[in-house]
Parts: sequence; C-alpha cells; structure tokens
Amino acid sequence: MQKFVGTGVALITPFNEDLSVDFNALEKLVNYNIENGTNYLVINGTTAESATISKQERQEIINAIVKINANRIPLVLGIGGNNTLAVVEDIKSTDLSNIDGILSVAPYYSKPTQEGFYQHFKSIAQATEKPIILYNVPGRTAKNMDAATTIRLAKDFKNVVGVKEAGNNTQQYLELLRDKPADFLVISGDDDLALGITLAGGSGVISVIGQAYPKAFSSMINCGLEGKNKEGYATHFKMMEIIDLIFAENNPAGIKTVLQELGICKNTVRLPLVKASKDLEGRIATFVAQF
Repeated sequence: MQKFVGTGVALITPFNEDLSVDFNALEKLVNYNIENGTNYLVINGTTAESATISKQERQEIINAIVKINANRIPLVLGIGGNNTLAVVEDIKSTDLSNIDGILSVAPYYSKPTQEGFYQHFKSIAQATEKPIILYNVPGRTAKNMDAATTIRLAKDFKNVVGVKEAGNNTQQYLELLRDKPADFLVISGDDDLALGITLAGGSGVISVIGQAYPKAFSSMINCGLEGKNKEGYATHFKMMEIIDLIFAENNPAGIKTVLQELGICKNTVRLPLVKASKDLEGRIATFVAQF
C-alpha cells in the first residue's frame, strides 16, 4: 500500500458565494497540490463538509477530480457514517472504478462499544475489495476507537490497510506503531503531530494544512520518512502557528481562509459552519503574507 505513504490531503469543497460548488476553484486546488508534491488526494472527507454535500454533488465532485487528476496520483474517497447499513449500501452503489481506497470515519454520536466499532468496520470491509483506511477522530465522534480494536481489524481483514489516527494522543499512536502488522499503515490525522509520528515509524499524514502548503508540508513528511529529524523540524517550527490558527474556530473555515489568501478559492462555508471571524482572518492573512 505504498500509494498511501507520504502526504495525503483532505480536500476542502470550494463554494461560490451562492453556496454552489466552485468547480473552477476545485480544479485550481487539485492541480496546485499535484504539482507541488502531494502524494494522494482524499475526496469528500469530513474536511470537505461532506455532511452538507448532496449525493449528486458528491458524484459531480468525484467526476471532476478524476478528470483533473488524469491518473497522476491516487484518489481516496470518504464514505462513512453512523448508520452501518447505509454506509455499506453507499459503498456498494458507488462507482469506485477510479478510486484507489476508501477512508471511513468512525461512527459519530452513537458512541458504540469497542465491539460495535469492530462490527461496523467488519461490515464495511466485507462490502468491498477496495483498500480501507479507518478514521479515528474521537474529538468529533465523541468516542475513541482503542488501538487494540484497530489492530484487531487490521489482522482480521486484509483490505483494512491503515488508520488515519486523529485523537491527538501520542500514547495511542505509539501503541498502534508497536502492535500493528508489518504492512499496516499508521497515518497521522493530526497536523501538529504528523512529523513526530512519521519519524516514529508512521506512514505519513492525511493533512488539512498540507493542501495550502503542499510543497513545504510534503517536504517535511518526506524528511520524517527518511529519518531527517532536524530538517523536518525546521519546517515544522515554521508551520506551528498556522496549524493552530486553522483549527482555532472550526474546520474548514480556517483552511478556507488560508486558501482565499493564496488566491485559490473563496472562504465560503455551508451552515452550520460560518466563516472565520475578522480577528482570525486577520491573523491568518498576516501569517500567509509572511510565510
């Protein structure tokens, strides 16, 4: 599964002021990332405001990115939720011929037991032959999927190839790295921990900030993969402030503000999210101008 090693980015969905999908900005964003070192793209992840995207819009976005990408780098599609049967049906009914893998977020709100997590992802793994990357993000789902549950899934299903771990919990990362099967990918979902986890044996990152600074961020992750800690941390230190800023209010309002400052897309989001405050927008603009 070397195609998922390095820097993946969780693409935002650019919107016009009327809240329609801005396909021109999407093309600009995709090309910008491919041309500047991003290793793979995640479509319709949670950073893409997938909860507010209709099924028709999702398919139009997939079609657009597949065409723009033109087989240059791998594509991962986010398909997840807290209704297991609906997720399975979604996987079975979606044309995955141009998709290299599925990123599936842990069930949110329901707060399942560890056995519930296992049975949920078992059903998903059995619904497709595509590689599956689990996505643990307890800060948003309200329940942590323990390292032992992730490892159990990795050992039981050959198409469960990795986990995007985003609990901001270094101890859990280290447990995963210690106990995982040799070829299982531990992918950081925490931009602030990505370099350290990669240096410890992780397989890279699925990043939010990476889509704004793909050249710098992918270079940093490559340093991590090559064990070049001093070079990697030189970049990490430069990016610490902006990583904090983009998550200061909500995601993806922060990253969309960065992308607006870079001239890639507008900072429009769909409710219940709102744009970054004027104070945060000013702080982000100052960073972008100086970086």
